[in-house]
Amino acid sequence: MTLNVRDPDVLNALQPSEVEAYLQAHHWQEQNRISDLGAIWKLHTSYQKSEILLPLQSDLADFALRMSQVLETLATVEQRSKFEVLGDLLTSAPNAVVQGIVIKLQETADTGKVTIMGVVVGKLRRIHFELAEPAYDLAIKAYQARIPVICQGDLVKQGRYFILQNPQHFTLDLQTWID
Repeated sequence: MTLNVRDPDVLNALQPSEVEAYLQAHHWQEQNRISDLGAIWKLHTSYQKSEILLPLQSDLADFALRMSQVLETLATVEQRSKFEVLGDLLTSAPNAVVQGIVIKLQETADTGKVTIMGVVVGKLRRIHFELAEPAYDLAIKAYQARIPVICQGDLVKQGRYFILQNPQHFTLDLQTWID
């Protein structure tokens, strides 16, 4: 999956409640809540003081910009890349395009369960989804020949795994395979 930390669609997919849980788990303290629009979070350590203005409503005009600033601050404080931080915060990505190698197949009565290994926010991860015929037959061919695949859908994080809901346009990525 190709993501850009400045992509408004990616930033708008971040959930303020998930970011709040992340901040709490990493010892940030909420200092001030500005009605239901935003909250100021601070981190005080012996060597630095940091502050984040977290937007609480995704329909705010500057939501994506504010979330970009949150990522920037967390990356600086944690001395990690923005992609690594984004990978911890991202719980869903609507209309995402994923690319990977089929690593597991499980046929059921009406559909087939497919697991691919693909890159999501800079990390190699397992992505699970279900396909109906004839797309499942194509997944079998990709598995047997080790041909990369591409699929589009709504990517949702569940625990350590990602689920691709509403998969569409499942195809072999022959260009990558040939190159």
